[in-house]
Amino acid sequence: MPNKKFPKTFLFGAATSSYQIEGGNFKSDWYLWEKEKGLEQCGEACDSYNRYEGDFGLAKELNQNAHRFSIEWSRINPEEGVFDQKEIEHYRKVIRALKKRGIEPFVTLHHFTLPIWVSKKGGWGKRKTINYFTRYVRYVIKELGEEAKFWITINEPLVYASCGTIAKIWPPGKGGIWLFQKMFRHLVKAHKKAYREIKKISPDLQIGLAKNNFYYDKKSTKNPFKILFAHFAHFLWNVLFLKLIKKKLDFIGLNHYNYIDLNSSLKKPEKIHLPDQNDHKLISDIGWEIYPPSIYHCLKKLKKYHLPIYITENGVADTRDKLRKKFIHDYLEQILKAINQGVNVKGYFYWSLLDNFEWADGFKMKFGLIEVDYETQKRTVRESARYYAEVSKQGKLVDL
Repeated sequence: MPNKKFPKTFLFGAATSSYQIEGGNFKSDWYLWEKEKGLEQCGEACDSYNRYEGDFGLAKELNQNAHRFSIEWSRINPEEGVFDQKEIEHYRKVIRALKKRGIEPFVTLHHFTLPIWVSKKGGWGKRKTINYFTRYVRYVIKELGEEAKFWITINEPLVYASCGTIAKIWPPGKGGIWLFQKMFRHLVKAHKKAYREIKKISPDLQIGLAKNNFYYDKKSTKNPFKILFAHFAHFLWNVLFLKLIKKKLDFIGLNHYNYIDLNSSLKKPEKIHLPDQNDHKLISDIGWEIYPPSIYHCLKKLKKYHLPIYITENGVADTRDKLRKKFIHDYLEQILKAINQGVNVKGYFYWSLLDNFEWADGFKMKFGLIEVDYETQKRTVRESARYYAEVSKQGKLVDL
């Protein structure tokens, strides 16, 4: 590659989400879901609600200059009409802890979890949830909007809706395609309304959405029906949501993990919503194929929106830390390739800073740059994190 340097203003960071690392959250629909389904309990998770200063200290030691985290809706708005100022002040401290270390905060307002009271009223299947969300967003931005420049309204709306209604592995665990399309429409409207509200309060804030996109590899098959399916799936999954909100975006957050090989992925059409059916090449602990060019192709397809792009999630489940170093190198290499071809990529957030609670998979999937011993809460920096730290320090792709 002729140019291994990233732009001087490029952000190198890692991402987390509140429910997955904070612990001690008993007001969220996920707390009830774990109990009802007999799943592994999140419990105190990484106890980052109390240990965030130390975690951010480690991020700083690893030369990270940006960090993505989420505010927990159920902490701020635990009951209908009730807003907890103490929790607002907690998140104010979180943001300021990042800023005092020279780390740019990217704040997500909704990362998969709902307050129990919203869930019991029908969640995103009900139109009135748009108003509940907007009211919560308005409160947070009035209180914290001046503390951070970058705000993400919703994380992975299609993943959230499909896992809850089609795969039924997340709340609400019912509804099928009918409820999915209702949730889709309501999430589109919620983002647009939140965008307008935020801009009314603080016009200079930068607002985006974290969109999970797959790469459907049409070159992997010559079957015309599979190629047609790839075009259809690409539009429905990767394009449609962004197309509907593109005028209400200041940047695009790309979450990318999955490559869809059409020859192997379509062998089990009943599981097509789960991108774990690829049966060749390098596979992570969670069963996803590692195929770095896929992120390049996704970025090239996003160029048409003429918006700044941040990789808001990209990571690998790798308990033994045998794949992660090369994973980071190879994906950053493909991102740099896209940048050199004119794609406006402005930052990369590895998922995740810490091992954490991976939803229906519990604690067994280890995505973290930093290993967490959940018995003692001891943090151990993995060797792969040292490599990423050197890339961040030098601002260029470092040879393996």
